Amino acid sequence: MTQMFNPPHPGKALREYLGDIDVTTAAKCLHVSRTTLSRILNGAAGISADMSLRLSDALGTHAGFWYDLQAGYDMWQASHKKRPKIERFDAAA
Repeated sequence: MTQMFNPPHPGKALREYLGDIDVTTAAKCLHVSRTTLSRILNGAAGISADMSLRLSDALGTHAGFWYDLQAGYDMWQASHKKRPKIERFDAAA
């Protein structure tokens, strides 16, 4: 998977997919609370494997599409956080 420069949160893509469907209607269709869906759409929560499957069923997309968007976003975010220097494992150990 190629890494995009500062990819948007997958909730932004989901918002576009939903179009004119309001959050309450979409949440009912997905069998999640309005708060849960709203948090995803606003970038405050990620898209889980379970949500990927729900979105796949509701939107006719491949579940891996949503999961990959989230993984790409998470990887980019993690790669731009300060981390301790990690040494390689000793091959002899």
